[in-house]
Amino acid sequence: MAKQETLSLIDSFSEFKELKNIDRGTMISVLEESFRSVITKMYGTDENYAVIINPDKGDFEIYHNRVVVEDGTVDDENSQVALADVKKIDSSYEVGENFSEKVDFASFGRRAVLNLRQTLASKILELQKDTLFNKYKEKVGKIVVGEIYQTWKKEVLLLDEEGNEMILPKAEQIPSDNYRKQDTLRAIVAKVDNENNNPKIILSRTSPMFLQRLFEQEVPEIADGLITIKGIARIPGERAKVAVESYDERIDPVGACVGMKGARIHGIVRELRNENIDVINYTSNVSLYIQRALNPARISSIRIIEEEKKAEVYLDPQEVSLAIGKGGMNIKLATQLTGYQIEVFRNSDSYDDGDIYLDEFADEIDMWVIDEFKKNGFDTALSVLNVSRDELLRRTDLEEETIDDVLAILKSEFEDFDEAGADNNDESNS
Repeated sequence: MAKQETLSLIDSFSEFKELKNIDRGTMISVLEESFRSVITKMYGTDENYAVIINPDKGDFEIYHNRVVVEDGTVDDENSQVALADVKKIDSSYEVGENFSEKVDFASFGRRAVLNLRQTLASKILELQKDTLFNKYKEKVGKIVVGEIYQTWKKEVLLLDEEGNEMILPKAEQIPSDNYRKQDTLRAIVAKVDNENNNPKIILSRTSPMFLQRLFEQEVPEIADGLITIKGIARIPGERAKVAVESYDERIDPVGACVGMKGARIHGIVRELRNENIDVINYTSNVSLYIQRALNPARISSIRIIEEEKKAEVYLDPQEVSLAIGKGGMNIKLATQLTGYQIEVFRNSDSYDDGDIYLDEFADEIDMWVIDEFKKNGFDTALSVLNVSRDELLRRTDLEEETIDDVLAILKSEFEDFDEAGADNNDESNS
């Protein structure tokens, strides 16, 4: 029975040597360590034992090395062997010579063989996990390609070319992505967890780094270091802003990234499900950088408050909606890209003397509500009242009830103002 188990063990070697991502040296080391562990349990020590692993052939050999001594003088059976015992095997040996005897592993017994096989299987699995973890730890921040194997509500399971599992969580998916089994998908390795030595490869398609890697693949000048990406801001699947700079004045960084007739950027846009990508020239001039980031809006003037990392931007009324963008998207991306909190104001020369800044209603309207209006370009009472209720709901994140309360307060204030003006006129006439 032990003989059969030994053959089974040899068969397992054939399986182990086919394992990917495990180098020959590491494999031999693991196998030898496992054998020595069993030898130590059997004989109390593994000294004087030589373990020879032949992973290519799928077999192994064990030899017990001892010194030949005179009969009756054996003090340590592990390191010494009597001359008479050696003569039975090979009569040419003399006292003082080294004698190597091949050990029949089957003699260890069935239980020892089974334990060794289980130990090997466990060590190999552990080694595979370590190798997988280290492999993908080096790929963090890089693009990988996987085949979609299964889709669930909260995540998508992909397999790499070696059958390793990769996870694309819902939060890392582009909202307009459509997943079908066996389709291939590109994503960036966001992180690799290793809880309880169980590697978990997390992918992302929403990371700004994914967009950067796509640019590196599509634009040779970026890959060659002639153009540098200085900043990226994304709302995945909707819109992105990318700031680029060239150290060679002969190269137009924006033109190089876009390509002839948009050829280069179109591939990126398709990969990101038609995400609208604005490429702008980076500059260390903060005011100019913010102006470029707010494109397509044209800014009249800007005031930088450096200690607060804040920018007050003044525009003509018709430019305000462009600066803010649909749902506040443009100003949000500009803030992310530049690192400055941007506040939009209408030019002072367009301010109606009869108008009232919203800040003056702080005793009646919560400040967070006022800030929401200001963030979307409504900094005065008339700027709110001159826009339809539906437009206010669309451009702000406020509830209908909140909008209605604000409108009621503002309308009441202007009704009181008109009545006061009429009373004053009556008194003057009398």
